Amino acid sequence: MSRKPSDYTTQETDARIFKNPVLNFLGKTHISIPLIIFFGAGVALSSYAFLVYHLSLISIISYFICGLLFFTLIEYLMHRFLYHLPSVYEEGRIAYALHGLHHKYPKDKKLLVMPPVMSVLLASLVLGINYLIFGENGLAFTGGFLFGYAAYLSVHFIVHAFKPPKNLFKELWVNHSIHHYQDDEKAFGVSSPLWDYVFGTMPNKKQLRK
Repeated sequence: MSRKPSDYTTQETDARIFKNPVLNFLGKTHISIPLIIFFGAGVALSSYAFLVYHLSLISIISYFICGLLFFTLIEYLMHRFLYHLPSVYEEGRIAYALHGLHHKYPKDKKLLVMPPVMSVLLASLVLGINYLIFGENGLAFTGGFLFGYAAYLSVHFIVHAFKPPKNLFKELWVNHSIHHYQDDEKAFGVSSPLWDYVFGTMPNKKQLRK
């Protein structure tokens, strides 16, 4: 679905995620809080695996990278198939609360992250599942996964809060801007374009320029 930039408010707004004032307050979070939590958790889990379980550096680095790559896949799949359900632009629907509101107000910095309480609970669940699957190596795998989540939050914030950077983030900035303002059925990868290339959803930028 194509959208024009003029269709959206481009400043911070009083947009409400929940009708309940308490839930609505908790649903808006400053970017620094989850970044501290999840960058820290990624490093802490990997360090714990090394210092307490005495896992080898090669093993920790390998599982960390696998967890990081796995996060980029989960990010892509959730963005494409969960956040973009047909009801994404219908107010009052779950998809609208999850992602449609962000598409309506893409420059509202308070709508860029999941509430920390919810994200920490989900992260704890992910850690438990990974430990059951990988044993002690699940610590490093989860560390990479959570580090990937924090990296995603960083890139997403940079894209929406700042002008196009003159570095490696520019390509990510352009891709996500296309997703918001020109074709929301393309460029689902935020922190990495890898899976858009794999699954054929990378936008044709030359055609879009025309």
